[in-house]
Amino acid sequence: MKYILSCLCILFLVTGCAQKAKPYHYPNYDIIKPEITCEPHRKNIQELLLSYLGKPYVWAEEGPDAFDCSGLTYNIYGKMGLQIPRTACEQAKMGKKVAFKDLYYGDLIFFGSTNRRSRRISHVGIYLGDGWFAQASSKDRKVVISNFNKEPRYIKRIKLCRRYLSEDERAKYMTCHAPLKKMKITSNKYTTPWKAGMKLPRRAVPR
Repeated sequence: MKYILSCLCILFLVTGCAQKAKPYHYPNYDIIKPEITCEPHRKNIQELLLSYLGKPYVWAEEGPDAFDCSGLTYNIYGKMGLQIPRTACEQAKMGKKVAFKDLYYGDLIFFGSTNRRSRRISHVGIYLGDGWFAQASSKDRKVVISNFNKEPRYIKRIKLCRRYLSEDERAKYMTCHAPLKKMKITSNKYTTPWKAGMKLPRRAVPR
């Protein structure tokens, strides 16, 4: 009898302590750490981007089925084993600062308002070369490839550019140039990201 009671107590403790993932609720501000699937190379940036093109824009999501702007960059670099902050304003504090004319494939471009005096960062994209860049666009409501010549308003919004991976891919520029906010990272075990088949939020950006 004592043995049975002991087994029941253990079973209760195990099942009671087991946590189920929280159901998805918009916006989901839980930060899910991407699973490392590849090495830090530009060909892998390209392959990841190609697999994400057309995926919906959902505020506060970092994939794999939906992204916001910084969620896309966080996911791609995280998949390569380079952990960067989750938000655009924090991502802009890391890496090597580069001039727009010196941008190389995979560099990040940080945007804000057209007010030149404002340093506030509100958006980020990944440079692809020849004036092309990838972004999770709140306007288009999906991951797209854009061009500065076709959409010159983006030029006026550039605040700075950062490089995390050297051109020869031998060095990683992960230096922080300002204090970073602490990130609380979780996994799919404890939270549910937006998944394909779910209804898209009415607003791209929540109030």
